[in-house]
Amino acid sequence: MKILFITASRIGDAVLSSGVLSHIERSYPEAQVTVACGPLAVSLFEGCPFVETVIPLQKRSYHRHWIDLWRASIGTHWDWVIDLRNSAVSRLVRAKKRSIFGPHIDKTQHKVLQNAAVIGVTPAPEPKLWFTDAQQEKALALMGNAQGRKTIGVGPAANWQGKTWPAERFIEILSGLVGKGGAYQGARIAVFGAPGEEDVCQQVLSAFPAADTLDLIAKGSPGEAAAMIAQCDFYLGNDSGLMHAAAACGVKTFGLFGPSYPHLYSPWGQHCAYARTPESFDELIDYEGYTPQSAPCLMGSLSTDMVRQSLEGFLQS
Repeated sequence: MKILFITASRIGDAVLSSGVLSHIERSYPEAQVTVACGPLAVSLFEGCPFVETVIPLQKRSYHRHWIDLWRASIGTHWDWVIDLRNSAVSRLVRAKKRSIFGPHIDKTQHKVLQNAAVIGVTPAPEPKLWFTDAQQEKALALMGNAQGRKTIGVGPAANWQGKTWPAERFIEILSGLVGKGGAYQGARIAVFGAPGEEDVCQQVLSAFPAADTLDLIAKGSPGEAAAMIAQCDFYLGNDSGLMHAAAACGVKTFGLFGPSYPHLYSPWGQHCAYARTPESFDELIDYEGYTPQSAPCLMGSLSTDMVRQSLEGFLQS
């Protein structure tokens, strides 16, 4: 069974879409899948054992990247085309069955539910990540021997400043978690971040003794970072692709939300929870001169007391 799966460019959306692959794994174990996604997301799908090919959709002017995909896929007679991007390609290639994101999908639902609706599946299959041997080997090498200690993964950065909870608040919460009587007393702290996020991540990293930390900032591809996060016992972070990767790996995950939409993008699963600012996204950006590029931190109203209270309830549940 030949399946073409056209999915997201952004890391978080790509991870959330992996529930589609989880459904394919259970329902069509003989399937041979080709994934088309953004270049940043390619490494997230390379370890999936039934994915034959991953086609990077390198954005080009005049939508020529879609022409590239059409050329790469037109020669195959697909049994099923699943298109979460609502592209023309899914309508122009030969296929026995097509499942395409469109106006019939309820866009007020969580993204995992939207993806499940595209393929007509209930309940929604949970996101899941697979890793190559090389990704797992690198993760084990960089994570080292925990020697019986638990590991907290932390993602103190985000893809823009407005969504980034202050570093000093991360430090306060982490100090309580790993300190005497904390839920993860004596745990190591593994700090994750993407290239360009080094400054805020280093603030958190340098607040703790080197013997108690792991510097995993910009240490590999998204797939390699996810393989490292999979080794953690708990993950705390802003709304980001790394947060969704932690949840998809089955790691207990707690997300921090401000100018984003948790009803669409909260970490998915019973092992996940989040805290958010009292104000909604729309309220946070309702000021003169707002632009994402110039916005300061918009997470100030999410206090450490609020996070601590929510986190304690979550960890005790």
